[in-house]
Amino acid sequence: DNPPPEHATPLPDPFQPSIRHVLSPVTFTGLYGEERSAGLRGTHLAGNGGDQMTEDAVLRALRWLKKNQQADGSWKAQKVAMTGLAALCFLAHGEVTDPAKSPEFATPLQRALEFLLASQRADGRFGGADSHEYAHPIAAYALCEAYGMTLNPNLKEAATRALRPILAGQHPTGGWTYRLDPAADPANGAYRDDTSYMGWCVQALKAAKLAHIPADGLDRALKLSVRGFKRNAAPSGGFGYTGPGAGGLTAVGTLSLQLLGSAQDPEVRRSLELMDGWQPSFEAKGPMGASLQYYFYYTTQCRFHAGGKRWESWNREMKRVYVRAQQVERGAALDPQGRACDIGWWVNGDAHTDRPVMDTCLAALQLMVYYRSLATTQHAATRPDQALAVTTGDTGDIPVLVPATL
Repeated sequence: DNPPPEHATPLPDPFQPSIRHVLSPVTFTGLYGEERSAGLRGTHLAGNGGDQMTEDAVLRALRWLKKNQQADGSWKAQKVAMTGLAALCFLAHGEVTDPAKSPEFATPLQRALEFLLASQRADGRFGGADSHEYAHPIAAYALCEAYGMTLNPNLKEAATRALRPILAGQHPTGGWTYRLDPAADPANGAYRDDTSYMGWCVQALKAAKLAHIPADGLDRALKLSVRGFKRNAAPSGGFGYTGPGAGGLTAVGTLSLQLLGSAQDPEVRRSLELMDGWQPSFEAKGPMGASLQYYFYYTTQCRFHAGGKRWESWNREMKRVYVRAQQVERGAALDPQGRACDIGWWVNGDAHTDRPVMDTCLAALQLMVYYRSLATTQHAATRPDQALAVTTGDTGDIPVLVPATL
């Protein structure tokens, strides 16, 4: 290449001063998106229904996660999935990887993100994932949210790679299934659209959209996924597992359609009415079956987005139940000033989780919805213009699909 003219002024490299002496690929200074501070967090906390009791419970949970992080930066047996959830917890609290901005939690967040980057293969997938690969969309979701908050180009690259298998694995019906398998059942030609799995895929894609991460086919996938969820919607309200139903996965379908810009669609309205009869609980089972905290992670968010009395009544009971259910160990950690502080965790009692890490993360994320630190918890995330929802006549290049027989 020819050298630039002597009189030319070289373009500044905005990243170079921050990374020159930094060994970690995720520790950058001065490269943060929307500013998050304790003052702003407190304003959102009070304005959206949180209080000092919920914040104390959250801090105990974050300190428990910090204390129980493994040497490689991960948590527990299902390392990729649990690390993605734990990273989302720190991000939801507004933490970043700059110790000047996050003196207590920058290091565990940095180590968690480094673990995810180190676990990612060249094809975008993650080594050491669970057998169904729930870990993939969870990790992708965490990376997309992390990039949106930090603007770190290394996280953007990893998030972009992680999006490709999700986009490639979407069915022509709009849904997804285990391992991001794009194929139909060879026995009957039907596609298995799994509401539970689809929920994580949509959270990842929506976080990518809100973080302005470029990915070929992202907008089309968001549009098409509306149809995938509606295939599993029951006529009278609710969403099922791989077909129409009205169990706990109703909350997954409801939140997903809200994020896809379809918050006013009848499937969402009827499902919110169905969920009006649900009550927050830390028992192992409820009227909608087992895995309560998994379902309530979505319920809390979709009722928060719905707002009004629907949110206020849920939140009032949730705060009381969740704070009381937390298991606390007194004086088990030190705060940034070296003072003894408590740690806390939750156990749902349901064998369908990686306890206590998953239970703790799901409960803590619900108690941090007030801040709106994660892009997907901001009310703007459900605006139709943000979500590119499919409406009548707005099919673009998406073919009209005839649902396969379930």
